[in-house]
Amino acid sequence: MKNKDTIIGFLIGIIAALIGSGIFLLLFTDIRSIEGLQFIRQQNLSGKVITLGAIASLISFFVLLKMHKEEMARGVLLAMIILALLTVLL
Repeated sequence: MKNKDTIIGFLIGIIAALIGSGIFLLLFTDIRSIEGLQFIRQQNLSGKVITLGAIASLISFFVLLKMHKEEMARGVLLAMIILALLTVLL
């Protein structure tokens, strides 16, 4: 049961980061298409966008802790660590 909760938390963390990145791009930039995403990649800004999207994962981490779902929060933390490594590599 603990591994299942950790995997669910990991998926929550990744999905929250993707949604957070999308919301950031929609609200604060004019990027609305695939060409815009290619522009971000060409300008080496993808690491920064992932980092800003990880804020949503941080919020989901604290919400899970408040709901006493420690194993799911551990999965979100694992997702945030992997996103941080991905950011460093990009």
